[in-house]
Amino acid sequence: MTHRPTPPSFHPTRRRAALLALGLALLAPAGARAAGPVTVSGGWFRYLLASIPSGGYMTLHNASATPAVLTGASSPACGSLMLHRTESRGGTERMVAVAKVPVPARGTLRFAPGGYHLMCMQPRMHPHETVPVTLTFEGGGRVTASFTVFGASGAPGSAAKPGTDMRKMRM
Repeated sequence: MTHRPTPPSFHPTRRRAALLALGLALLAPAGARAAGPVTVSGGWFRYLLASIPSGGYMTLHNASATPAVLTGASSPACGSLMLHRTESRGGTERMVAVAKVPVPARGTLRFAPGGYHLMCMQPRMHPHETVPVTLTFEGGGRVTASFTVFGASGAPGSAAKPGTDMRKMRM
């Protein structure tokens, strides 16, 4: 019987190393993956009271040649965190949950008072803190960013849309 050496590509040690690397890649937490070319800047929350939802705002930057689609958000500082948009109907503004928010190719999308925003239910935060927010995109990509928490007056220079009266808002 003639002994043939095992080809290098099938050597048991290399095979085990490849299987171990594959296993570790499959077990890696989803939060470790990035959404690719989408980045977040200027993230902040307007905190009022623990019994009142907090609004989250940011700017999304998409460096890709294809649009990205934001499908969700989460944060340990919120009981739940939802994508919302402010709509005006018949002189009354209301906040409406949205399932998806498109981010244009090679463009930016601003979440700001009076427009798209994150709605943090049961906020567990306080002014002057920084809290993490993880954004989820179609295809499973995720981006985690730090959001600064401000009080009722909001972030400097973040005034609500002209003419917005928060007393007229319905959720």
